[in-house]
Amino acid sequence: MRDTQNDTSHSHDRVRHHHVFYRFHLPHIHLTSVFGDGWFALQAEKFARFFGTPVFLIMQTIIVCIWILVNIIGWAKFDEYPFILLNLAFSLQAAYAAPLILLAQTRQSDRDKAHAEADAQHREDLAHASDERQAFAAQQATLLLEMLKQNTELTGTIKSLTERLEALTNEVHEKVVSAPGSIQKIRATNVQKPAQR
Repeated sequence: MRDTQNDTSHSHDRVRHHHVFYRFHLPHIHLTSVFGDGWFALQAEKFARFFGTPVFLIMQTIIVCIWILVNIIGWAKFDEYPFILLNLAFSLQAAYAAPLILLAQTRQSDRDKAHAEADAQHREDLAHASDERQAFAAQQATLLLEMLKQNTELTGTIKSLTERLEALTNEVHEKVVSAPGSIQKIRATNVQKPAQR
């Protein structure tokens, strides 16, 4: 049961990530492809894409060479020179390949257009988010400068208060020291206190 819950949770995370990652592509989902989205459409597009691969070209070259070799050597006489049947096979292949390739290109063009629009939207969203971050950073920098200014003012105020307190302390000390008999009174008071305890 726990594995099923983990699988379900992981599946939901994947779907959520897919929707977040492709959020700018979602408005273009309504676009229908030229072939459609069924099994035939996907197979037709795969077939059309296969025509341009090196594997197809090499396979076709090997088949044509074997075809010509078999008919020239005489192992079989199903298509003698000038190879009319081979010519017909190429014509049939071209008749199906050309529309499939054009349709695949059109379908790819639609996808490219949708992706380009989604990418442009994504870039605009990033630029907007970047502008917001820059504005927030500027606001924070202004706030920090204001706080630094206030801190400097407070430091100056504390310094002046400290200097004033030091001056008052010195003034009080001078008055206490200069008064006649004040030191003896202070000493006598300090001596009496321990005796009382």
